[in-house]
Amino acid sequence: MSEWQSEAEYLEQYDARRYDWPLVSVDVVIFTLYESRLQVLLIKRGEFPHRGRWALPGGFIAMDEDGDLQATARRKLREKTGVEAPLLEQVGSQGNDCRDPRGWSVTVLYMALIAWAPTAEFLEGVDDARWWPVEKVADLEMAFDHASLIEEARERLKNKTAYTVLPVHVLRRPFTLTQLQHAFELLMDTQLEKKSFRRRILNAEVLEETGEALLEGGRGRPAALYAPARGSERHLFARVFGESA
Repeated sequence: MSEWQSEAEYLEQYDARRYDWPLVSVDVVIFTLYESRLQVLLIKRGEFPHRGRWALPGGFIAMDEDGDLQATARRKLREKTGVEAPLLEQVGSQGNDCRDPRGWSVTVLYMALIAWAPTAEFLEGVDDARWWPVEKVADLEMAFDHASLIEEARERLKNKTAYTVLPVHVLRRPFTLTQLQHAFELLMDTQLEKKSFRRRILNAEVLEETGEALLEGGRGRPAALYAPARGSERHLFARVFGESA
């Protein structure tokens, strides 16, 4: 029979320090497009462990400040980069006894998408911050297991782009359909047929015209400019992009 008369009494006497706790953190892979390449924002660590190595923005959960994991991710983004990402979503988690030399560690991985901005805007509180082409990460001296975390987030981004309008978050608004298709192709790492892409995007009513126009390439007919329609972030295409119309 339990020595406690009620759950309230049990919880009042409970001591969580009876058990070892792993280190628990949140890491964020921030993607953008720049010079026709998919880029990821990395910061250079100024403290041990792994001082001088490149790492993802992130850090430990503050239990007295963060109501949930999403709050931790948004707080660390603000602290490390000043970024308020329009899209921030959880990708997964990793945990083991060797990813962090300080001890048994768990991290919850998020990805964020933002329009490109110079890294000078992200330098407060870190030694260095820089956009790196995703394919160059393998050549860098990375902290912890962050190279594999980037690979995991990249795979999620590629797969989810195929049936959503995620690419709108890496473009400055308004944008043309050509710019949007180029973003889709870079995020998915594939080529898309122009007429089919435009028909599916416009038929889905996930965009709204801004009433403005510009000349694509500086010549030819004016191209319409668009912005995401309200609620477009919830739209799921019935067929993935790249399938025949």
